Amino acid sequence: MKTPSKELESSSMTHEEEEEMLYDISKLQVQQVSLAQKATESKMDGLRKDVEAKMDGLKKGVEAKMDGLKKGVEAKMDCLKKGVEAKIDGMDDKMEELKINMNRLLQEMVTKGERVLKEIHDENKRNVNHDSIDSNVGSRLTIFQKSR
Repeated sequence: MKTPSKELESSSMTHEEEEEMLYDISKLQVQQVSLAQKATESKMDGLRKDVEAKMDGLKKGVEAKMDGLKKGVEAKMDCLKKGVEAKIDGMDDKMEELKINMNRLLQEMVTKGERVLKEIHDENKRNVNHDSIDSNVGSRLTIFQKSR
């Protein structure tokens, strides 16, 4: 069986109705564009917030690493400072020991010097006594020889 073909019905709309419908369609298109813009803006806001959150996280991570590095450097500096102070203390002890040894050496040298001076003085006294004896003996000899 064949279906009877229907004739196309002519549009029963008036020109004003068509214009009103076109206006409504245009309005819907504007609303659609506006909604699309709002959706895009919403996505952009979401992306911006994500980026800001990631940047804040990175910033906090960098700050934490910097704090860790700072603390590490401070700890190493303290350790070096303590090592230097310990070496200086050791050097102070050695300097004190050196002073003590130098004082002992000086005391020994003074004592030996006093002994040397005493010995020289004693020897000079002996020499003077011998000279005196020799001169007395010499004058006695000459007197003795003259009397003969």
